Amino acid sequence: MIQWWELGLRLLLAAVLGAVIGINRGRLEWAAGLRTHMLVCVGSALAIIVSAFGFADVLGRPNVVLDPSRIAAQVVSGVGFLGAGTILFLQREQVIRGLTTAAGLWAVASVGLAAGAGLYAGAIIATVLLWAILALLKPLEQRYLRRRARNGRLRLRVAPGTPLARVEVAASDAGLPVKRITLRPREQDGDIVDIDCDPPLPRERLLAKAEELGRVEGVISVELPGLAVT
Repeated sequence: MIQWWELGLRLLLAAVLGAVIGINRGRLEWAAGLRTHMLVCVGSALAIIVSAFGFADVLGRPNVVLDPSRIAAQVVSGVGFLGAGTILFLQREQVIRGLTTAAGLWAVASVGLAAGAGLYAGAIIATVLLWAILALLKPLEQRYLRRRARNGRLRLRVAPGTPLARVEVAASDAGLPVKRITLRPREQDGDIVDIDCDPPLPRERLLAKAEELGRVEGVISVELPGLAVT
C-alpha cells in the first residue's frame, strides 16, 4: 500500500505541474485557466492512484482480478468530453475556437496520470514540453507560419444587411482561390468580411482582385494587410 507522504507528494506534484500550464492559459484569458488545469491534473493523479492501490483489500479474494489501467483509460476518454465543452463553433463568424485549450486539458490529464503513477521524470518533462509548446511556439507561429495566410487575405467592409452570398459570388467571379470566408458583424461602420485565399496570390494580382471587389454593391472598402484599396 502506498504511504501517505508519497500519496501527498504525487498529488502535490500534479497540482504544481497543472498550475504551470494553467497559469499560461489563464494569462491569455482562455476559458480553461489555472484552476481548471490544476483540477484536471490532480483529479487524474488521484484516479490512477485509486486504480492502482484503492482495491488492495480485495485482491486476495477468489475470482477477483483487477486491471489498474482501466481507470486511466476512462480518464483519457472522459477528459475528451470536458475538452469538447471548451470548443466553440461561432456560427456567424464560421470559425472554431478552443481546440488548443481542449488539447491542453487532454495533455494535462496525461501529466496527472504520470504523476499519480509515480513517473515523476516523465510528468515533469512532459510539462516542460507542454509549456514550451503553448507559451513559446505561439509567437513563432504568428510570426512565420501565419504570415503566409496574411499575404492571401482580403478584408472587406460591407454595409449591414449585405448578403454574404453576394460577396462569395463576386470573389468567385474575380477568380480568387477562396479557402474561407469569415463574416464578423459590427454594430458600427459596417460588417467585416475576411476572404482567405489558398494558395496566396502575388500582391499585385491580389490588389487587382481587390479593386474588382470594391465595385460590388454593398462593399464599402477593401483592404490588404497594411494597405487600403478603396
